Amino acid sequence: MKTEQTPTVVQRLDYTAPAFWIETVELAFDLDPAKTRVLNKMQVRRNPEVPAQPLRLDGEDLNLARVLVNGSGTSFKLDGGQLVLENLPEGPEPFALEIFTTCAPLKNTQLSGLYVSQETFFTQCEAQGFRRITYFLDRPDVMASYSVLLRADKAHYPVLLSNGNLVESGDLDDGRHFARWHDPHKKPSYLFALVAGKLVAREQKITSRTGKEHLLQVWVRPGDLEKTEHAMRSLMHAIAWDEARFGLPLDLERFMIVATSDFNMGAMENKGLNIFNTKYVLANQATATDADFANIESVVGHEYFHNWTGNRITCRDWFQLSLKEGLTVFRDQEFSMDMAGSASARAVKRIEDVRVLRTVQFAEDAGPMAHPVRPDSYVEINNFYTVTIYEKGAEVVRMQHNLVGKDGFAQGMKLYFERFDGQAVTCDDFVQAMADANPASPLAQHLDAFKRWYSQAGTPTVHASGVFDAQAQTYTLTLRQSCPATPGQSASAKQPFVIPVTLGLLDGQGKALPLQLQGLNVGTEHTLVLHQEEQAWTFTGITSQPTPSLLRSLSAPVLLDYPFTEAELLTLLAHDSDAFNRWEAAQRLSLRIATNAIAATAETATEKEQNPANLLPQSVVDALRLVLEHPQLDAAFKELVLTLPSESYIAEQLDSVDPQRIHSVREAMRRQLALALQPQWQAAYEAHAHTGAYQPEPIAAGRRALAGLALNMLCLAAQGDGVWAGKAYQRVKDAGNMTDKANALQALVQSASPLASNALDYFYRQLRHEPLVLDKWFALQAAAPDVQGSVLPAVKALLKHPDFVLKNPNRARSLVFTYCNANPGGFHRLDAAGYIFWADHVLALDAINPQMAARLARALDRWQKLAPPYREAAREAIARVAAKADLSNDVREVVARALGE
Repeated sequence: MKTEQTPTVVQRLDYTAPAFWIETVELAFDLDPAKTRVLNKMQVRRNPEVPAQPLRLDGEDLNLARVLVNGSGTSFKLDGGQLVLENLPEGPEPFALEIFTTCAPLKNTQLSGLYVSQETFFTQCEAQGFRRITYFLDRPDVMASYSVLLRADKAHYPVLLSNGNLVESGDLDDGRHFARWHDPHKKPSYLFALVAGKLVAREQKITSRTGKEHLLQVWVRPGDLEKTEHAMRSLMHAIAWDEARFGLPLDLERFMIVATSDFNMGAMENKGLNIFNTKYVLANQATATDADFANIESVVGHEYFHNWTGNRITCRDWFQLSLKEGLTVFRDQEFSMDMAGSASARAVKRIEDVRVLRTVQFAEDAGPMAHPVRPDSYVEINNFYTVTIYEKGAEVVRMQHNLVGKDGFAQGMKLYFERFDGQAVTCDDFVQAMADANPASPLAQHLDAFKRWYSQAGTPTVHASGVFDAQAQTYTLTLRQSCPATPGQSASAKQPFVIPVTLGLLDGQGKALPLQLQGLNVGTEHTLVLHQEEQAWTFTGITSQPTPSLLRSLSAPVLLDYPFTEAELLTLLAHDSDAFNRWEAAQRLSLRIATNAIAATAETATEKEQNPANLLPQSVVDALRLVLEHPQLDAAFKELVLTLPSESYIAEQLDSVDPQRIHSVREAMRRQLALALQPQWQAAYEAHAHTGAYQPEPIAAGRRALAGLALNMLCLAAQGDGVWAGKAYQRVKDAGNMTDKANALQALVQSASPLASNALDYFYRQLRHEPLVLDKWFALQAAAPDVQGSVLPAVKALLKHPDFVLKNPNRARSLVFTYCNANPGGFHRLDAAGYIFWADHVLALDAINPQMAARLARALDRWQKLAPPYREAAREAIARVAAKADLSNDVREVVARALGE
């Protein structure tokens, strides 16, 4: 049973170096699900730069059997989850510390530390899971050399894996066997890993540019091997890309990936032994969508890239988490864009990344969990594995890349590794290396100001205004920046950021204008650096009123406030050479129409008035028709432009949020587009419905995406019935790949077709033995339209389905999280039943897996923006969770911040 404790707030400014260093670690495991024995032998020495003090080792849910110092017993005490040793040898010489403990992996439902999943042992040690395996200085700045001996029953656990290189293996008495592993690179405890079970491997030998041979292995359960080809290919591409782009080779004899279906995260970069959620390893055309294939490539790349940006150089403390995560997300984004190939495919990838940033991270920046990219304090570090650390952190790295250029960034990376390889460092160390390698760059010129991106929370707004002087033939662009208050940081206390603003100017016909600044021709695209509260630039040789194209490719993670006219947005949509800003123009047009319609319906009461038939003006409909018919635009880009902003993103633009009103307005806009463009949707579907032999590459994936959207709109136009519903149902049956099958099923579900139920039953019968496909099946139903309040009862019924297991994170995410996070119209109910459901499941998950519970708790971060009566009901639900006496620190921190405590 949990006991109520006062949470400890950890402060960044309180960092001190450890009083002891651990130089070597020898671990011996006797693996048993009920009682695993762990013998931990360490060479420890005092840190002479820190005053003498006791050695305090972290531990959690361990049974301590023995402690020896230099082979002899010693006195110790247990204090608040720490093992405290006071009578230790003096002087600078290392001493031997031996600790023998046991743990119960089978009972470990938290999936942190050593646990058992489907009769296989796995570990997850980031951020603080190693303390659930043995007592240790469980902090990232303590880096040691590890040797690991694994012993287990050979019949039950024929495969024994750990970090690094296999030294020896063999048989023991009583049907047991052993494997000894050694990692030649020092690492912090969070990168330790072991796996033991009945697994099979896809293997591939490769030769690096240096001529060294390496063994690559992807380990999975028997029966899943044929789904690992794409993961292996992605790993090979990632290794080759990192060596070519940054000169970073694979530094181990072998590199292993292991997949498990019980995993709190997407994947983990343990040195040489990456452990993955099956969702990001297993794929074939019958079970995985194009998005799944793309995500596998991205995540495999991400974890491999951590081998250098995270493992070889790691974080001094957990406040520096974005040092590895933001940088590595940037690297995996660049990898995916380079793998995409064409400029248009790169633009599509960029738009997809920005859509996540603006929908999720901007909302986090504006809510109670807002924090800087380098946080100043935390109660539970697991709560700071956030989109701010990852996605915004990546944007901060991308700005550095833009300010120093591609070659300059490569030079900065080179200097970073020369200075810090094998060390635990800070975000400041990275930025300093990048600036020092590029002393003439804007980054170096404004270095101290640029670092504010790491210390100041919130999303800045760039307020832009332009003045055209026909007589002088000039256009003066004025940019001003502001940033709202965030928890612990007032708006007035925030200093200006360094904001790169990439722009172009278009004439009345949409043609790019040459840019001249201070008499110099700077091309048709240029990056301005806004580093003061307000600055102005004057372009000369401008003979007519231009339309500005600002923040191209979202050159900084900011909001743009500019009074675009409808005509200017239509010009950008039709002609801008920057694909991102073409998409952005469509988003702005749709958002403006949606928010105006929501405001207009705020005073109305009848259902008819809240569901107007034609919200989109004919000019916008015609512009979108031209996009859909455009012969040169890629299908993937068309699909992005024709997809309206999400309900969550629309909500973020409003001061007072009525989720039902937002839903009804967006659905009215969707129906209008479905009906107005019906001939074009049909033509698009017929042109792209069949892509030949399945290949998960960008052009074919884009064609399938547009065909899926078109089918969805055609079913919507037919109100889910008729010929198109029949075609969609047949496609569920006949499609040769999961993308087309899932798109057709979604079209039926989202249009509330009478055939949806039969299609769901058919889908389940055909694929019920594929766990990852079942996750899609649950998620589609949890995200269904809330026709007469039908979704929540359906979700509750699915909780009792024999294939639903709350303890499995993927299954919980597919049903419970999808309903609470991805179905605003169904979740935010006037009777508060959705909020009651949320509270019930936050509490239920907290009892078995606090990390998952805390992530679900984030669904109501933005409750204060809700309009009555939603706001009061949401607060009551949060308060109910907060009132639980034995709540985990993970959940307590989230709900306390939500309540403003």
